[in-house]
Amino acid sequence: MAKAAWIGLGVMGFPMAGHLLKKGGHDVVVHNRNPGKAQAWLAEFGAGRTAPTPAEAAAGADVVFCCVGNDDDVRAVTIGDDGAFHGMGAGTVFVDHTTASAEVARELAGAAAERGFSFLDAPVSGGEAGARNGALTVMVGGEEEPFRRAEPLMAAYARAVTLIGPSGAGQLTKMVNQIAIAGLLQGLSEAIHFGEKAGLDLDLVMATISKGAAQSWQLENRWQTMHEGRFAFGFAVDWMRKDLAICLSEARHNGSSLPVAALVDQFYADVQRMGGARWDTSSLIARLKANGTS
Repeated sequence: MAKAAWIGLGVMGFPMAGHLLKKGGHDVVVHNRNPGKAQAWLAEFGAGRTAPTPAEAAAGADVVFCCVGNDDDVRAVTIGDDGAFHGMGAGTVFVDHTTASAEVARELAGAAAERGFSFLDAPVSGGEAGARNGALTVMVGGEEEPFRRAEPLMAAYARAVTLIGPSGAGQLTKMVNQIAIAGLLQGLSEAIHFGEKAGLDLDLVMATISKGAAQSWQLENRWQTMHEGRFAFGFAVDWMRKDLAICLSEARHNGSSLPVAALVDQFYADVQRMGGARWDTSSLIARLKANGTS
């Protein structure tokens, strides 16, 4: 059993911290900017403790976890006033599950090293369902020794935890993931829209093509709800646009060309204007249906 702190109890962090407590059997103290969410977490999981600040949550912890919104949020809960870095001891590990920039990961890894502890950037894939079911994929940047110490704890809510490379590599891998998903979902949206317009039996069509080269998790799990116009599956359009902005910014720095990702980002902007900011990412098809074009 390890002493763990968890900062950020949003859609993802709430169940992840719960798995760390219940399935992992660890001693967990939580902090959330809205203390009511921390109290709700205690009520749901029936154990653990809360702390009023990230620094107090981190005090005495072996591993400190964080899952917040963006770069600024990560900085606030680490090096900001009452941030976790002010409470962490030498030799401890900070694991950031936020989808953020590789730049902030490298910055905070350096700040952690100066203080005598380690920082891992460890964004996740699998969405709200993956967090609830303890089946996330974690992609990690950092050094191997602290990774080996933190890996057994992350296993409480993940089906795969992989050290990709040095600081920033986890975030860069998450960018690869989001670029792939953006293009895939636009392609699937167009395929479904075309099939609808062609008057095909989509149950039969999707059952057939899912056995061939078009097979994907998105096709098997989302085509039906996309066809029916149901978009309440956790990972919101607002969040995807935040992630794609990170991807496009990094592409400008490393010289890569992302024409499809840039185009799909603008399609998501259209979905936002349609009132779909909180719809999930499969809602790209709503734009096609509204426009009547592909």
